[in-house]
Amino acid sequence: MVVVVLLLLPLLLLLLLVVLLLVVLLLLLLVLLLLLLVLLLLVLLLLVLLLVVLLLLVLLLLVLLLVLLLVLLLMLVVLVLLLVLLLVVVLLLLLLVLKVVLLLVLAVVVLLLLVLLFLLVLLPLVLLLVLLLVLDISE
Repeated sequence: MVVVVLLLLPLLLLLLLVVLLLVVLLLLLLVLLLLLLVLLLLVLLLLVLLLVVLLLLVLLLLVLLLVLLLVLLLMLVVLVLLLVLLLVVVLLLLLLVLKVVLLLVLAVVVLLLLVLLFLLVLLPLVLLLVLLLVLDISE
């Protein structure tokens, strides 16, 4: 019996060594799987972060586009206001020019009326006075 145990002892030790080796290999495989899982989680986290950064960039681009649109709208409003102001200034200048022209026309009409008054009233009186003087001298 002792001989059988002594003969089986190396086989038992070898079997124990194989079992220990299998346990170590299983533990290494488990560690590798855990590392692979951690790596996969890190990759997923990086993808989520990349997606968040991309969404933030798109949001920033939309905000910038909205700001640009508002600036363009404000520039359009300012341009319309400037055009209205220019139209008012041109109309005021036109009114001023028309006023000056109307005053000039009125002055010319008054001058023509004065000349007509002189020709119709004063000239015959002057001629009559000259005629009376001539007739008075000739007597």
